[in-house]
Amino acid sequence: MPIERKHFQALSALEFHARQVVEGFLAGLHKSPFHGFSVEFAEHRAYNRGESTRHIDWKLYARTDKLFVKRYEEETNLRCQLVIDASSSMYFPVLPADKEGWNKIRFSVHAAAALITLLRKQRDAIGLTVFADDISVSERARSNAAHLRHLMQELEQLLATEAPAKGRGTSAVEALHDIAQRVHRRSLVVVFSDMMDSADREDEVFDALQHLRYNKHDVILFHVVDRKAELDLALEDRPYTFVDLETGAQVKAHPAEVRDEYRKAMAERWHRLKLKCGQYRIELVEADINAGFEPILTEFLLKRSKLY
Repeated sequence: MPIERKHFQALSALEFHARQVVEGFLAGLHKSPFHGFSVEFAEHRAYNRGESTRHIDWKLYARTDKLFVKRYEEETNLRCQLVIDASSSMYFPVLPADKEGWNKIRFSVHAAAALITLLRKQRDAIGLTVFADDISVSERARSNAAHLRHLMQELEQLLATEAPAKGRGTSAVEALHDIAQRVHRRSLVVVFSDMMDSADREDEVFDALQHLRYNKHDVILFHVVDRKAELDLALEDRPYTFVDLETGAQVKAHPAEVRDEYRKAMAERWHRLKLKCGQYRIELVEADINAGFEPILTEFLLKRSKLY
């Protein structure tokens, strides 16, 4: 179905891209794996006088002259809290605002926008938290159209923000504790972060995640990385000056000389994260910024179908 010009003009670039991602993803889905998500209806039932006419199948009415309502598979109302890490390390690789391409913050924002579009189809409630060295956005989960448009505007503002001139650290601990204390109804908390909090705070981060689990929230942690550069260290064969975007610390090294030890250290770190998340029953998913959005949407729907 063609998009009307007036509707096209009403969409921001972020919303338009999110819709493209979601519609393309849903078009490729088969019916069976995602029974908890109302992409397709399960059956019809007779319409009862006085109830909402929203789900009446008018095409069927035209053929039968009788009113039937679409009954969806396992309709539920999910409460989802999206959490985005906006610390300096999430702006890797550093890109000017007018340059195309993906860094970790752009990827996370577009992934969150796609999830909002996906959840909107189900009329689920969505909240948003953005944090760096403090919490900059804290929106409770709601499902009305004005609220969802406001969330998109917050994401657009984050997308337009240049990389911080000075190192802006990560304060995941405070943000996660804040959500655990503020969100009283059971929710699915979806975190986009590169988990670059300082190593000496690693236990505190997992205590905060455990706080969410203790309060009956379900958690999926998308570990946002540029796999080629950050995990594989697949760089050109020349000396580099590596700069910590959060602290400003610099190290000069040749990738060929440190690659094996670096990969070993990163593999050990991932193993620790996996063990801790498994211990607390937290879904840990690698989100490579060069792998597209389909893995994000697939993992999200699989998680949702298990829980709701």
